[in-house]
Amino acid sequence: MSHKSPKFASAGPGTATGPQLPVAGKPLPPQPIDIGRVEQQSITFENWKGAGDRPEPQPQTLRAPEKRLGVAIVGLGRLTLNQILPAFRQSQLARPVALVSGHPEKARAVAEQYGIDPAAIYGYDEMARMAENSEIEAVYIVTPNGLHRDHALAAAKAGKHVLCEKPMANTSAEAQEMIAACREAGVRLMIAYRCQYELFNLETARLTQSGELGAPRIIHATNTQVHGSGDQWRVRAALSGGGALPDIGLYCLNGVRTMLGEDPTEVYAQIVNPVGDERYKEVEETLSFTLRFPSGAIANCATSYGAHECKNMEIRLEKGSLELENAFAYQGQRLYVAQLQDGQEQMSEIRLAPQNQFALEIDHFADCVLHDRTPNTPGEEGLQDHLLMEAIYRSAREGVPVKIDAASAHPPVPADAR
Repeated sequence: MSHKSPKFASAGPGTATGPQLPVAGKPLPPQPIDIGRVEQQSITFENWKGAGDRPEPQPQTLRAPEKRLGVAIVGLGRLTLNQILPAFRQSQLARPVALVSGHPEKARAVAEQYGIDPAAIYGYDEMARMAENSEIEAVYIVTPNGLHRDHALAAAKAGKHVLCEKPMANTSAEAQEMIAACREAGVRLMIAYRCQYELFNLETARLTQSGELGAPRIIHATNTQVHGSGDQWRVRAALSGGGALPDIGLYCLNGVRTMLGEDPTEVYAQIVNPVGDERYKEVEETLSFTLRFPSGAIANCATSYGAHECKNMEIRLEKGSLELENAFAYQGQRLYVAQLQDGQEQMSEIRLAPQNQFALEIDHFADCVLHDRTPNTPGEEGLQDHLLMEAIYRSAREGVPVKIDAASAHPPVPADAR
């Protein structure tokens, strides 16, 4: 058997042996038409596929790394390490430049993994020093709920914009302090309601409010999971501000408000705790609540630390229904639409290219800071949910429905929002 390299016959233009190669002294063949257009640093291509096929997405418009928003991450727990820091690798507009932690050894290990200068590691009691670091333009607060206010006030005092995980704080009074401090410091404040930036949630809200399926009538929103044993900050009221409601039930509350585009006028709630379970001496395990809206829609919400995981939302409208699986999960969303077609009920699935919802949220925040805009989920959005959660807890304590005063329960949002 011969091991010599195979020889190919020469061919002239138009033959099928392969592409033309450039030859010294001869002009290159005509360039293809899909070289792209450049407009305001954005590169776009014409669609080359047929009308019936899904077009390829346009290339991302990335800022040079040194021009991206520099963010200090406050808190290095599971959410930061498993979701938020990895999402920065998909961010187009922001980058992590500093870490704030109470555990220096862990912070140094994380800094090495993400190429962060070890000199840009701060303790929680050292946040004032961030004012001296011009590379830090904003902070992302990912600490337990009861610490949000103090960390937001420290960041604002240092002149840094604030992205804060939900719930915004422990109480509406703390939320108001955070809004006032950021306003006085002249910095942006955004609450990290990631589902409001997730594509399947956005499409579900659009369909709900569009009128295509008629008016919404009933919504079922469920967010449950089972807690393991051991002392967790989530079952300590001083750090959590409550149990299942502010931690995971808030997704139901904010999600329903987002789907309908309105606020409830009445709430009714019930709490059930397992007998003899020491984990729930200070906070609730299971809570269900009903929300009544001005449009006539009713939402039934359930949340629990003691029920097998479910993070779904169902919306029943006049002419059809929407089912969003894993509505509140980090991934795995699927959206189904049921409606009458040609005299028969048809169930169809809407397919969207999934994107990292944390990266979408971070880039929205960065864009608002870079272009001086109010975020879609400003501090007032977080305050509104705190006011509603306080009404839900009051209803559960008193065993009666609680009316919502629209004037006091709907804080005004700055004019340039939404």
